[in-house]
Amino acid sequence: MLSIIYGLFAAIGWGAGDFTGGLASRKAGAYRTVLYGEIVGIFFLFFVIMFVGESIPDRRSWMLAMLAGAFGTVGLMFLYHAMTLGLMSIATPVSALLAATLPVLIGLFRDGFPGVETIIGFGFALFAVWMISQSAGGVMDTLRVSHLSSLKLPLLAGIGFGFYFVLMGEATSTGATIWPMVASRSGGMILIVTYMLVTHSSWKVEDKSAWPMITLNGILDISGNLFFILASQAGRLDVAAVLSSLFPGATVVLAWIFLKERLSLSQWLGIGSALIAIVLMTI
Repeated sequence: MLSIIYGLFAAIGWGAGDFTGGLASRKAGAYRTVLYGEIVGIFFLFFVIMFVGESIPDRRSWMLAMLAGAFGTVGLMFLYHAMTLGLMSIATPVSALLAATLPVLIGLFRDGFPGVETIIGFGFALFAVWMISQSAGGVMDTLRVSHLSSLKLPLLAGIGFGFYFVLMGEATSTGATIWPMVASRSGGMILIVTYMLVTHSSWKVEDKSAWPMITLNGILDISGNLFFILASQAGRLDVAAVLSSLFPGATVVLAWIFLKERLSLSQWLGIGSALIAIVLMTI
């Protein structure tokens, strides 16, 4: 039960983070948003460490967490870049579906098959991710524009997120939480700084109004990471990953509240499907 609760909180944190990250990316650019969000997050973690007496994990866990952070950062860069191109209705569901599928496959080999209710719940959850992320035009409008060129960035984002789930779950299997997150952020920052140096990208955020969104994005993304780690430690990795991948629901609801975007019938069906999935996984 704890794994399910933590997984849902991870979805809320990541969904809210994607909402603020998408808004910030339109003002500051995807790569700068990810970089400065990572910096905000790591400073926040060092602040928390002052009050939490957690020992530094072994080298294997540290390296796995850094590698997870690199994959996660690649995923965020591709996702936010896709959002700046106006592909939000495609990017969010495709990346989330692929991110959830990889841990499920690995979980089947590592932990065996879960109960029948849980497997059915997986199906409802994955269906919910897709339906929640539909635009007002519905499923057919999304499918009509889902050519390979449009799917490239979301697919790469999903692969990055999927490997993050798997590697971070392994890195925190010993019980550590905060220090692996520091290692993860470090790996992500090294990757994106290297990319920006090689490509001679600008470091300056021209639109100062982007900073509040970048700061909030960094904190929300950290909260999503924390709750995913707690979920994977409390139960199966595949359950934690699938529930955490419901993050598009939080993004859509926030857009409904703050941007006054209307929810389509498909999105309401997706929300209902997500509730069914949660009930099935608690049986």
